[in-house]
Amino acid sequence: MTILGGLMLGMFLAALDQTIVATAIRTIGDDLNGLSLQAWVTTAYLITSTIATPLYGKLSDVYGRKPFYLLAIALFVTGSLLCGTAGSMYQLAMYRGLQGLGAGGLMALAITILGDLVPPRERARYQGFFLAVFGTSSVLGPVIGGFFAGADSILGITGWRWVFLVNVPLGILGIVVISRVLHLPPMKKVQHRIDWPGALMLVVALVPLLLIAEQGREWGWTSGRALLCYGVGVAGIGLFVLAERVAGNDALLPLYLFRNRVFSFGAGANVVIGLGMFGGLATLPLYLQIAKGMSPTEAGLTLIPFTIGIMAGSIVAGQLTARTGRYKIFPVAGTVLMAAGGLLLSRLSADTTLLAISAYSIVFGLGLGLTMQPLVLAVQNAVPVRDMGVATSASLFFRQMGGTLGTAVFLSVLFSTVGANIVAAFRAAVPTPEFQAALADPTVLADPANAPVLDMLGKGSGGALPSLDDSSFIGALDPRLARPFLEGFSESVDLIVMIVAGVMVLGLVLVLLIPEVPLRNVSGIQGRLEEEAEAAAGATPGVASEAETAEAASLPAPDRNAPGAPGAPGAPSSGLPAERGEPSPAHGPRTTDT
Repeated sequence: MTILGGLMLGMFLAALDQTIVATAIRTIGDDLNGLSLQAWVTTAYLITSTIATPLYGKLSDVYGRKPFYLLAIALFVTGSLLCGTAGSMYQLAMYRGLQGLGAGGLMALAITILGDLVPPRERARYQGFFLAVFGTSSVLGPVIGGFFAGADSILGITGWRWVFLVNVPLGILGIVVISRVLHLPPMKKVQHRIDWPGALMLVVALVPLLLIAEQGREWGWTSGRALLCYGVGVAGIGLFVLAERVAGNDALLPLYLFRNRVFSFGAGANVVIGLGMFGGLATLPLYLQIAKGMSPTEAGLTLIPFTIGIMAGSIVAGQLTARTGRYKIFPVAGTVLMAAGGLLLSRLSADTTLLAISAYSIVFGLGLGLTMQPLVLAVQNAVPVRDMGVATSASLFFRQMGGTLGTAVFLSVLFSTVGANIVAAFRAAVPTPEFQAALADPTVLADPANAPVLDMLGKGSGGALPSLDDSSFIGALDPRLARPFLEGFSESVDLIVMIVAGVMVLGLVLVLLIPEVPLRNVSGIQGRLEEEAEAAAGATPGVASEAETAEAASLPAPDRNAPGAPGAPGAPSSGLPAERGEPSPAHGPRTTDT
């Protein structure tokens, strides 16, 4: 439990950082005189953390988990400390990039280390704690970020700088705990070569694609810069696949893993789940802040039911998986609930009560909680033990890519439709007696806060909408004049969550295609030790052939409840895996050298 606490602390740092910075970024940009550069602060972190995730997975499979987990925390703490001293937005973007290099390993390695320590069947119980940390951070982030951003100074230091400095003591505590209590057996010395060409091509592929995902709305999705990013990204993907084929078993992301149906369909499902999850997380806070007039802190607190749904779903899935050994039903039910939650949230309007918002959020969060950890567990269980690090990091990598795509696409759809929806709402509202009374009210006409709308209406149908880049003026408008803005924005949010519901249907199809492989009853460490014992007995576990890995998801597992079966009550046990050529009940299908 002490080790688990250290792992969750690292994951908490990574998850909290994403929401706490998003809340304070406007204050930071104003203080550093670079509000227009705020997107680069986000982009730098996103690029480095996304690229680093598969690197940590592969390197930890070869050289061990603990040193790289400590390195990830150290990089994150160092980046946080430097961010707290930044004097310009350019410096902050550079330091956020360093922070992202550490963040890329915090979540992936924490889940992988748990896989080393705990068998898959019991692992489901503990992974629920990790999701609880993720959900808690999504609520605490806006609250803490709003508090620090709103403080002029704390202990003589500008308030927003504590958004980053708060990570330093927590990170140091995590380093102390992990270094003192996490003792993993050394990895077997095997000759490996680092896949530098694959890593380079991954950078070439992802940097332009992530860049256009973040900057596309500003540049224009069909601008020259956008087309250049598309071309370089597609070429980079092709070169990455070629580099991985050449690298073979030493590849950063071994291609033979995609012959495993659990891994390949799991990758697709993770992309879709990430797309829907981040699409919802990106639009709901905006709805609460603009359509309901809440502050970032209030919006974070309003999403507590969403977090409760995530925690409840993850706990239920973990406990029932540990008791029954069955897990596929949970992502199936989870995607159905996410689709249902999306349909419910598509009914949001400017008048929707907080009780209804909370109920809809619980449904969506419950589906997310039932889906996230069983998908990772399925992939970890289906691949050979030696590939668990790269498989885990790949799952999180695909989810992050889906989230990046979802955020870019959904926000683009949101802001490309909101103008027309607001104009339509104004056309419907202007003839009403209530709106005409507002236009005739001397108090309304004399208030300078209403000038943006009055100027627009004074120019007739040719009047342009006020810029929505800064929506703060809406809160100062007379409620009767602000009503069309709230209705138009609500309609755009409804469209987004309706698309999310449709995307979840695709997710359901992908989840249904994932075969349910019986869960292993040994941890990653035990499985690796058994492979080494097998090798010492004369077998050559080595590296799995592509054919064997492809069949890993479909081989039947022995019935542990059958009388005399290995692992059954009262059955004799040799302490060794199954005989050569038979599936091993300890760690899935046998693997041999190519």
